[in-house]
Parts: sequence; structure tokens; C-alpha cells
Amino acid sequence: MSYSTLFSLQDKVIVVTGGTGILGKAFIDGIVSFGGTAVIVGRNEEEGNKRAAEINANGGKALFIKGNVLDEKDMEKVRDITLEQFGSIDGLVNGAGGNMPQGVIQPDQDVFEMNIDGLRQVLDLNLMGTIIPTKIIGAAMAKQNGGSIVNISSVSAKQVITKVLGYSIGKAGVDCFTKWMAVETAKRHGDKIRINSIMPGFFLTEQNRTLLTNPDGSYTERGNLVIKKTPDNRMGKPDELIGALIYLLSDASKFVNGSDIGVDGGFVAFGGV
Repeated sequence: MSYSTLFSLQDKVIVVTGGTGILGKAFIDGIVSFGGTAVIVGRNEEEGNKRAAEINANGGKALFIKGNVLDEKDMEKVRDITLEQFGSIDGLVNGAGGNMPQGVIQPDQDVFEMNIDGLRQVLDLNLMGTIIPTKIIGAAMAKQNGGSIVNISSVSAKQVITKVLGYSIGKAGVDCFTKWMAVETAKRHGDKIRINSIMPGFFLTEQNRTLLTNPDGSYTERGNLVIKKTPDNRMGKPDELIGALIYLLSDASKFVNGSDIGVDGGFVAFGGV
């Protein structure tokens, strides 16, 4: 085996949910840069088609398929179109997730007056939005040559982050699911399917931008608390997730299963003192 191609995704077809988001763009750009074909899944049809067109115009391979990760029929459609177009599925990145205002508990609220419907929506998006694509896309992978599934965790699953209860519970569920599914698939399919996760620290996205930054780009009080708790003294940049992603999708991690890779600038390691 040539170690020079250890991290190559050449001829690999990777499905990326949440592919129209900010972090999703880094994921698909990274996959294409390492030779992979990116199947972009999301609900923003205009942005998804734009991203696919740009990649194809620059010599890469990409396809956008509109789909909701909470809809099993949509995920079956993604599976079927991908197999029809490319013949195989070699990887899945469960990038769909995030927070919603109705799932946030503000400091001036009575904690016992939490919005249960809002919490449930955020929980479903992050947890079931990972489980459903894994069930459907993962099954197709297992019937073929296997491959790698990468879930997206969060520092919110490891330490208490105020306000974001639904998101934190959802990501904690993703952590549990990653390990559970890694073990169960290995027992049934050997080393054909690997399931791991990436744990991002704080990255500016559309969901958290107004919580962490002011209109002039300066940090809010909450944003400054994040910086204070991050030894690297800054927020992460989306393309800084690419290294961990390519490692987990490629043959470089063939014996890595049920693991979680932190990309958080030291946030979880730091006790704050």
C-alpha cells in the first residue's frame, strides 16, 4: 500500500447532510479537494444547486439532492438517486443539525417553564436527523463495499453550556448513538462500516452568530465567555474541521471505530482556571 494515497478519497462517493450550511460547505469542499464526489443534501435548493454547479465547473464532482433528514422517504430518495447516478455510496457525513430559538432557555426565564415542543424539535433535528440517514444510507453502504459514517457531536455534549438544553441533549444522544451503532454494526458486518464523530468547539454559523457576535462583528458577552474558556483564544474556522473529516472518511482511519475527535481549541480540556 502506498502511504502517499492514505488520505485520498478518489472514486469515493460521500453523502453530506446539512450540505447547504456553513460547516457543510467546508465538508463538501474538503471532500472534493481530496478527490471524492460530494452528494450535497439539504433543504436550501438554490444554495445547494449553486454549490454543486461551482464544484462541477471547477473540475470536481458534486450533486445536490433536496431532502429533509427527518423524512425517511426523502432519505430513501437520496439513496436511490445517488446509487443511480454514481453506482455506490462510500461515506456519509451527518452534518445536519443546529439550534432553534424555541429550544433556547434564556437566563431571565424560569427554567421549569421550558418550551417542550421547542426542545423536542431541536432534539429531533440533531439526534433523529443523524439516526435516520444512518439507517437508510448506512444500509446501502453495508450491502456494497462498506465505508465510513461521520457524525457531528459538540462540546455541548461534554460540558454544560447554558441556554441550549435541547441542542446539548441532542448532541449527547449523538455521542451515545455513535458508540452504540459502531459496536452493533461491527458485530454484524465486521469492519465494513466504521462510525465515528467529530466534536467541534465554537464555530460561527447562521444559528449561533447573533448569540456570539454583535452586528459590528465584535463579540457579545456570551462570545467573550467562549473565548475566555478556549485556550487557543479564538473561534474555530470551518476549514479547520476538514483534516479530521478526511482522516475519518479515508483509509487512514480503517481501524478507528466508535471514536470522537475534538476540534475545539482546547475548550473541553480547559477547566477555566
